[in-house]
Amino acid sequence: MNRIGLLTSGGDCQGLNAALHGVAKALYEYYDKDVELYGLRDGYRGLIEGDYRLMNREDFSGILCLGGTILGTSRQPFKLMRVVNENSVDKVKAMKATYKKLKLDCLVILGGNGTHKTANLLREEGLNVVTMPKTIDNDLWGTDKTFGFQSAVNIATNVLDCIHTTATSHGRVFVVELMGHKAGWLTLEAGIAGGADIILIPEIPYENKYIIRAIEKRNAAGKRFSILAVAEGAISKEDSLLTKKDLKAKLAHRKHPSISYQLAEELQTALGQEVRVTVPGHFQRGGSPCPFDRTLATRLGAAAAQLIIHKSYGNMVALKGTEIVPVPLEDVAGKLKAVPKDSDIVRAAREIGVSFGDC
Repeated sequence: MNRIGLLTSGGDCQGLNAALHGVAKALYEYYDKDVELYGLRDGYRGLIEGDYRLMNREDFSGILCLGGTILGTSRQPFKLMRVVNENSVDKVKAMKATYKKLKLDCLVILGGNGTHKTANLLREEGLNVVTMPKTIDNDLWGTDKTFGFQSAVNIATNVLDCIHTTATSHGRVFVVELMGHKAGWLTLEAGIAGGADIILIPEIPYENKYIIRAIEKRNAAGKRFSILAVAEGAISKEDSLLTKKDLKAKLAHRKHPSISYQLAEELQTALGQEVRVTVPGHFQRGGSPCPFDRTLATRLGAAAAQLIIHKSYGNMVALKGTEIVPVPLEDVAGKLKAVPKDSDIVRAAREIGVSFGDC
């Protein structure tokens, strides 16, 4: 009997269930009755606490288009994984114990950056691990696309489309805050697709004077409105020069709930125009996965099953060009895929007149 563990970790996103559906269907197809799939509840918490259940084929039926995750998820910071908690729980030891208790042949882990660091830790501890890349931020190194990203882009783009009509009607400046703390892929692609006039991402520090210049240029051209797509991790040039410690201290005393509200107040004062903020927040992570993500997640799931069948452990399945390929976990863990400042997509946006607030 082959025994496989499944867990989804970190922030939820569209496509998690589609990926579980893909790997489960492929394993059942190959092994038939000679496989048992164990679902770990709420990500690494379930692995730490031994909270799991034996799945059956029906559990994976009808979930291809279902948002969220049937296994539940939670955040378990990597930096605390080797820290014994107040209950004297050695988390790494506990995870290994659950793995051995279930007599698992492999553990399939779906997650983003932090999740992959812990997955690589478990690989180093001798566990057989295969992973799938999940995040709406698309910032996981080693894959061209993560599942969940395109669905989030679609939602964020729809928000910008809707904002256009109200911004035009009232002649307002709108600041639309989109997800992305460390990487601006979501804001960049949605900003371009949604016709944003100004796009601010963490990789390109901005200066207010250039944002004001871009808006005034539109005003002079007779435009009644301007729309800014702003990543939640966007940073001013001034703040980008601070040390991490000093920046953290400054943000701790910021009176605004986020960078978008601070920027809106500064722009309204400088321009004398009405500036409004829209934050779609968790809408970007919710709902059914789009067809692209359903297909990608299914392909990744099928590829993960093949790695298990051939005992090619210690890999993440990734999209490279048009192909799904294995990428060693040690090459993925701890690496951020940021937007290159000189990338073709940034250059194309500049060429059509989009401002990034840096010139």
